[in-house]
Amino acid sequence: MADEAAPRGDTRETYDDRPVHTEPGQLPPEVQAPLAAYRGAEPPSPQWFKDAIAIEPERGFVESLGTQLEVLTWGEVGKPGLLFVHGNSAHADWWSFIAPFFAQDYRVASMSLAGMGDSGWRERYAFTDFAEDAEAVARATGLYEGGRKPTYIGHSFGGGQVFFAAARFPERMHAAILVDTGFGGPPPEELAARQKRMEEIRNIPTVDRPSRVYPTMEAALARFRLMPPQPAGNPNIADFIARRSLKRAPLEDGSGEGWTWKFDPNMWNKLDRSGMMPSAEGGPKIVTPMVHVFGQNSRILERRRAGQPSPFPPGMLEVEIPDAHHHIMIDQPLALVAALRALLAAWPDRPA
Repeated sequence: MADEAAPRGDTRETYDDRPVHTEPGQLPPEVQAPLAAYRGAEPPSPQWFKDAIAIEPERGFVESLGTQLEVLTWGEVGKPGLLFVHGNSAHADWWSFIAPFFAQDYRVASMSLAGMGDSGWRERYAFTDFAEDAEAVARATGLYEGGRKPTYIGHSFGGGQVFFAAARFPERMHAAILVDTGFGGPPPEELAARQKRMEEIRNIPTVDRPSRVYPTMEAALARFRLMPPQPAGNPNIADFIARRSLKRAPLEDGSGEGWTWKFDPNMWNKLDRSGMMPSAEGGPKIVTPMVHVFGQNSRILERRRAGQPSPFPPGMLEVEIPDAHHHIMIDQPLALVAALRALLAAWPDRPA
């Protein structure tokens, strides 16, 4: 997630993982600008991380609903399929250091949702369209060729897409794993405080004001931060993600090229989220096997702890990752890998 701001006054979000700009001093430095101290240099990386990203995916595009979608794949066609879906304002490479741990036993695909990463932008975004996009990617990358339907794994906003697809199209997936996914938006008092902050925010992207262009990679990386606000548990991972969140763009003064964020800054203005709002009965009926993996310190889960109704099926299996915030793959990547591998090995096909 980067520092570009969300639309003013829009309180319809299903969960709040949007990138938001704040003024210096409002957050601790390790939260406000976790990469600034490295001054554009790459933080040191452990060997496991170097080995994982050395397993390069095949990179390509799949067309869906007239949009070119960025897709990364690992593993052989003919093995059981896994589809990884990233969070809001993110991209397929958020899974590039996770997916290789599954490539020996699975055919793995990671997609960039429309309007994010290197995928094309749309005039309108909808949950139904995201579900169709996921199905198109699963078909095109051979995720059905392993003798069963693919398993979807989605983080945050991507978990919302997986949840929606599981509810609307259960025939398309073997199982669904949601990674730190929350619903319903913040309480009214938080919304009021956020609206007040938003009125003070500069550099808000609108239809006639695009995302900010930074003169150097260092300057852009210095403004990268995570949303909801949290420290970057492993700065090397945050740096890896941030660099792949940027693209070249003309500087605003016409003096050359700089760097800007890849995501469509107006996606939240153009997104129809009505299909994701839980009903008075507590949400849609879910028949797809589903599990939720969440961070022990996740702010997304605070709403549920405060008593907010959950659309999750009653009694749904949940797995807590200790010492992790919302972005578990940054805080505790190997613990997330271990949890996912254990689930895929023993659930949902374990004997009764």
